[in-house]
Parts: sequence; structure tokens; C-alpha cells
Amino acid sequence: MTSISPSLLAFGRNADTIPPKHIGTRYATDGRFLREPGNTVVSHVTAGSPSETAVLAVRERLMAMPEAGQFAFTHPSSLHMTIFQGIIEYRRRLPYWPVDMALDTPIDVMTEHYCARLRHFAPLQPFRARVTEITPTGLALEGDSVADRACLKAWRDAFAEVFGYRHPDHDDYAFHITFAYVIDWLDDAALPRWQEMLSEQLACLRERAPVIELDPPAFCSFEDMNHFEELIVFSDRSAITASN
Repeated sequence: MTSISPSLLAFGRNADTIPPKHIGTRYATDGRFLREPGNTVVSHVTAGSPSETAVLAVRERLMAMPEAGQFAFTHPSSLHMTIFQGIIEYRRRLPYWPVDMALDTPIDVMTEHYCARLRHFAPLQPFRARVTEITPTGLALEGDSVADRACLKAWRDAFAEVFGYRHPDHDDYAFHITFAYVIDWLDDAALPRWQEMLSEQLACLRERAPVIELDPPAFCSFEDMNHFEELIVFSDRSAITASN
């Protein structure tokens, strides 16, 4: 009998008694993404790289599953690893918002506020990341080495100072690349088949892309989960506007 990982069991119908939390705000039951503006700091998967090819192959395999219609898949160009979570329309509360800014401040004003604060942000050292697990909604990642994991923590700590808050999971945030969001939970009878596929894909991905090629962190704005517009890129040269 196939052993089901805890992470996959969490997507089973028997483990979930309530609908997925973002339905109706982030996406609709027909898979359409809804307007949910905000800002964030992410590292996009490097376009045209072997890593992108390998990651997209995994995404396509998930989309080929019979239950793929139970997930809302984001556009491939949106693939990224979040470094620090910015503010977002439907999370206007502490500690997810800076205490010195009114909770009803418009999102575009908040983005301008952070652009000004981040303009002279001193980039930290680059890092490498690797995939640790594949779930029905994407890839779980971590720093490739102890030094990389310390570097990622340093980036998050530095951004927390600029953004003016720390989420409750700041110190144990699980890095990831999102492929999709759940529309409807999986029947538990389908989980063994999913586990076999996910394990197979993880082995393939580790062989094809032992390290995921990521762009430097960038401060981005977004209207929904399909596109993250780079406003400031934190390269090893200096923080530069994405248009330069």
C-alpha cells in the first residue's frame, strides 16, 4: 500500500471540513483569479533557464491529472519564491500591516510608501534554493545549504525592518513556488495515485534541477495572483528600478 505523506493528506476530503480559505476573494470556483491587489518581495524563476523548463514540466504533469479541474492554476510567468510577504487587500489587520500606517490606506499608496523606503535598500548576499517536496499546489523549497538558509533568514529579517511588521510565521516561514490553489479537496481514494505521481516528479526534478535558478529578489506589485510586476530589483550592484 502506498504511504501518503502528511502534506498530501492535508489535501484530502476527509481531512478538511471547510472550503479552501481563498475561494471568493483570491479566485472563483471556476478557476478565475479575482482582483486582490497588494505588494510583495519575490524571486521569480529565471525565465529561459533549465530550471524553468524542469519546473514547468512538473506543472504540466500536475495539470494532466484527472483532478486538475479541482485546482486554479496561475499563469506560468508568475512562478516565484516569496522572500517577504507584503501587504494585501484582504489582510488589513495587525500584525500583517505596519502600525504607523492606517489600516484603510489604499494599496497603491502603500506600494508608493514602500518604494520610497526600499529605494536605498542594501542588497544582501545571493542565495541558492532547492526543492524539498512537491504538493498538489506547488513546490516546497529551502536554502541549498546552511549558509543559504541563513542568508534567506537575513533577507527576511532585513525586509521586516523596512516593512514595519513581522508575520506570526516570520521565523519558520516555509518557502515555496505556487502552481495552483485548491478549488475542491481531493477524494481520499485518489491520494495514492497522487502520491505516486508526486514522488516520481520529485525524483525527476531533483535530477534535472538540483538547484532552482531564481532571479534576485524584487519588490513587486500585483492585482491578482497571475502577475507580479517588478518595481525594484535588489541586485548585488544596488537596488535598481526594474525598468533600468
